[in-house]
Amino acid sequence: MNAIEVNELTKIYKATRGGVEVTALNNFSLSVAKGEIFGLLGPNGAGKTTLIKTLLGIVYPTTGTAKILGQPIRDYRIKRKIGFLPENHKFPNYLTAEQTLKYFAQLSDVEFKDINKQIDKLLSLVKMERWKKTKISKFSKGMMQRLGLAQAMMNNPELIFLDEPTDGVDPIGRKEIRDVLENLKNSGTTIFLNSHLLSEVELVSNRVAIMNSGKLLTEGKVEDLTTSKESYIIETANAIESNLLQTTFDNIRLKLETSHKLNVNVKDNMELNFVIDKLRKDGVNIKTITIQKHSLEELFLSLIADERGSEK
Repeated sequence: MNAIEVNELTKIYKATRGGVEVTALNNFSLSVAKGEIFGLLGPNGAGKTTLIKTLLGIVYPTTGTAKILGQPIRDYRIKRKIGFLPENHKFPNYLTAEQTLKYFAQLSDVEFKDINKQIDKLLSLVKMERWKKTKISKFSKGMMQRLGLAQAMMNNPELIFLDEPTDGVDPIGRKEIRDVLENLKNSGTTIFLNSHLLSEVELVSNRVAIMNSGKLLTEGKVEDLTTSKESYIIETANAIESNLLQTTFDNIRLKLETSHKLNVNVKDNMELNFVIDKLRKDGVNIKTITIQKHSLEELFLSLIADERGSEK
């Protein structure tokens, strides 16, 4: 059983007075396995927040179905097993960190005898135990994010939705939050992560999905999406003569990065082996052959550009 199953989900916001109808989700389908960290990516207006709100039952889909932990999203009882950190969350300034978590613990129906122990555990986990008695009004943005993450874990959820969890957090804090998420995953918790920090998503996620204009553009393992199976770097022990490339490989895309490093773009393994054989035949001593990797950001920008280009 998957933690999340979305089948042909469409959400259309009806036109208000003087406005236009907006299709926020367009026949959107997706599945998230239990116990993984899943990253959702997309530009502003792509439909990410609408998808999360629909899964949480905050808004209702126009058509299509979705399940969380095997239960229809309309079943309110499933919310007992969910944690949620919204973007730009607000807590009352007059409450302390302890009081805030106690309030959310009571909302989540946490056993009264376990509340204080759970609060201490979570504040320690997010490195906020020093500010247990400090009022929210004195918190920085990064401290608010840490407290928000603790709030999302208050009811020991099986599935956590995190919307921009590292927004406003310094590099050390982001690393600490990544460690928390990794520990949650190792304990079997599923994490659905929405963030504009693509480098953070790439570091922590098992799988990602990229969406735009309410549609799914691609999804898969981060390693598979960022590895180009047609592009290789060949490093050599001796220098490669540039004229060798011009005369021998006129139908294959090659680029000499340095005298000892060659960028090779091929159609398949047969072409790659052809390049290797030719280089060796001409006395080039090959040290390493490495599959070229691209960042998640490069993939994201390329897909969004292609999608917008196709809409013109």
